[in-house]
Amino acid sequence: MADALAYKPKPGEIPTQPGVYRFRDADGRVLYVGKAKNLRARLSNYFAPLHTLHERTRRMVLTAASVEWTVVGSDVESLQLEYMWIQEFSPPFNVRYKDDKSYPYMAITLADEAPRVIVTRNRRIPGARYFGPYPKVWAVHDTIDLMIKVFPIRTCSDASYKKAMATGRPCFPGQIGRCGGPCSMKVTVEEHRAIVDDFVAFMAGGDQRFARDLTARMREAAAAMDYESAAVYRDRLQAIDAVLSRSSLVLAEDTDADLFGIAEDELSAAVQHFVVRGGRVRGVRATTIDKELDISSADLVDQVIQRTYGDAAASDIPRQVLVPRLPDDAAELEQWLQERRGKRVSVQVAQRGRKADLMRTATLNAQQALLLHKTRRTSDYTSRTKALTDLQLALGMDEAPLRIECYDVSHLSGTNVVASMVVFEDGLPRKDQYRSFSIAETTDDTDSLYQVLTRRLAHVDRDEAAAAAESERPAPATDPADPEAPVVAERKRPRFAYRPQLLVVDGGAPQVAAAARALEDAGHTEITLCGIAKRLEEIWLPGEDFPVILPRTSEALYLIQRLRDEAHRFAITHQRKRRKRDISTVLGEVPGLGDARIKALLRHFGSVAALSNASADEMTVLPGIGPKLAAAIEQRLANR
Repeated sequence: MADALAYKPKPGEIPTQPGVYRFRDADGRVLYVGKAKNLRARLSNYFAPLHTLHERTRRMVLTAASVEWTVVGSDVESLQLEYMWIQEFSPPFNVRYKDDKSYPYMAITLADEAPRVIVTRNRRIPGARYFGPYPKVWAVHDTIDLMIKVFPIRTCSDASYKKAMATGRPCFPGQIGRCGGPCSMKVTVEEHRAIVDDFVAFMAGGDQRFARDLTARMREAAAAMDYESAAVYRDRLQAIDAVLSRSSLVLAEDTDADLFGIAEDELSAAVQHFVVRGGRVRGVRATTIDKELDISSADLVDQVIQRTYGDAAASDIPRQVLVPRLPDDAAELEQWLQERRGKRVSVQVAQRGRKADLMRTATLNAQQALLLHKTRRTSDYTSRTKALTDLQLALGMDEAPLRIECYDVSHLSGTNVVASMVVFEDGLPRKDQYRSFSIAETTDDTDSLYQVLTRRLAHVDRDEAAAAAESERPAPATDPADPEAPVVAERKRPRFAYRPQLLVVDGGAPQVAAAARALEDAGHTEITLCGIAKRLEEIWLPGEDFPVILPRTSEALYLIQRLRDEAHRFAITHQRKRRKRDISTVLGEVPGLGDARIKALLRHFGSVAALSNASADEMTVLPGIGPKLAAAIEQRLANR
C-alpha cells in the first residue's frame, strides 16, 4: 500500500499551485523531474496503492527516498524550470534521447569581421547561423558549392584570411575562384557583409526574389548586348535552380514550420524532425528515445518540443510547430516558444491537406527508424549475446536459449482463426522455419494456443527420431553405369527442426497456463515457457502469481518484444492471405467472373470487408462488370 512509502507527504502538505517536483533516492540523486498545473493532484497519483501503479512507476517510487517540489507563478514558469532541471540532473527515469548520429550543418560565422561558410557538427560556435541538419556531409558541400556561385562569400580559413589581409595578397582559395571574401581583394568588408546577408536570407527561406532579380538583370544585360554579364547571371540563376530543386516544394512558399513525426511502443520512440523553410524541407533529424516510465503520447510530444527548443536560438524557432497530438499544456508551450522567439508561435496538429500528407511521410519515416533501431539492437552480436544471457538468468534456465519459438493467435471477430510460429536462432530470425496454422474450431485464444502447441509438440520426438534414423542410414549405393556418381536417395524434409529451448506466447497468465498444459500433455516439460503481456511488457511464467519485470532498457526485453511483434506480423499476414483466398474462391463460383476481374475488384475496393459492403452500383464502375454481373456478385457475397 501507499502507506509503506515512508516519505509520503502528509495530507494538505502539498500545495495546489503549479510547480515542478523531483523524486530523489537515498543518496540525493534526482530520479525523476516532472511538472504539474496542480502539484497536489499530480503527486497524489504517485502515492496511490502500489498495486494500482504501472510497474515501472512503482519501481521508481520504491527506489526514491524523498520527494520535493517548487511552486512557481505560472504554468510557463513550471515548463521552463522542468526543462532546466532535466538538463542539469539527467534523471534516469525521464525519457532519454539518442540521436542517430552527429549531423553535419552548414554554418555562417556571423560574429566574424568577414563571415565565412563552413561545414561543421559543432552547434556551439558563438554568433554562428546554422542551416540543416543534412543527412550526409557531401550534401552540405554540394549545396555550398552551388551557393557560392550565386553569393560569393568567404570560404578560406581564419589563418588564410588574416595572412591575406596583412600582406595584401589574395588568399589561395580566392586566387582559384573559391573564396569571395575581402581576402580575395575583390570586395570590401562592407560589400561582403551585404552578400552574406543575402546568402543567409536565401537559405532561411529560399526567397524567390533572388531568382526574379537575377532573371531581370540577365535580360537587361542581354538587351544591352553585354553577353558576358548575361552569362554570369545565367550561371547564377542555374545555381539557384539547382539548390531549390534539391528540396521540392512541399508546402506553401511562405511556410516556415517544424514538423515532428513520432512512432512509439511501450519501450521506445522514434522522432523524425522535418525542418521546413520557405515551403521546402531544409533539414531532417532522427532521434530515438528510451522510455523508462510509461508516458502518454501527449506527454512525449511535450518532452520532444522542450528538448528541441530549450537551447535553440530565436532564429531556429519557426512560426508553426506541427505535431501528431497536442500536449495538455499546448497554450503554455506556445507562450514559452513565443518568449524565446520574440514573435508569435503556434503549436498545431496537421489534420488535412499537404501538411497532413507531410506528417504521414514523417510518421512513416519514424516507424522505419524505430524498426531499424530495434533490429540493430537485436542484430548486434554483443547485444544478442547479452540478451540471451539476461534471458537465461531472468527465466532461471540452465543454458542460454539458442532456439526460441514464439506463437501468436490472430482472428477476425472470432472467425478466420490462424496462428503463427516464428523462430529465432542465436537471437536472429530463421524465416525459413516460420510456420502458420489454421484453426477450424476453437472457443478462445487459450484453446487455440493449446491446439497449436499440441500439434507442434507432436512432431518433436517424431522429427528427432527421423533425423537420428537418417544419420544411421548407410551411404547411398553407386550407379553401375557410372560408379563415380552416387545415387541420391529422396529424403523427406521434416516439418519442424529440433526442439526449442524456449517457447514464448503472446499473452499473460491465461495464455501461459494453456501453453503449459499443452507441454505437460505432450510430455515436454523440459522446454522453458514464458508469455509477454503487451500492456506492461511483463514476462509471465507458468504457475507464478507475479510476473518477471525486465529492465525497460534490457536487451532481453527488446529481443522478446521483437519476437512477439514478428509473430504478430506473420499471423496477420497469413490471415489476410487466407481471407483473400477465401473470397477469391467464393467469387470464382459467380458465372462470368474470372481471375482478372476478381483481382480488379479486390484492387479497386482495397479489402475484403470493403468489397463485401459494396453495392452493385458501386461495382459497375469497373470495366467489364455490368449491372447483371454486379447483382450476382452482391447476392453471392450476401450468402457467404
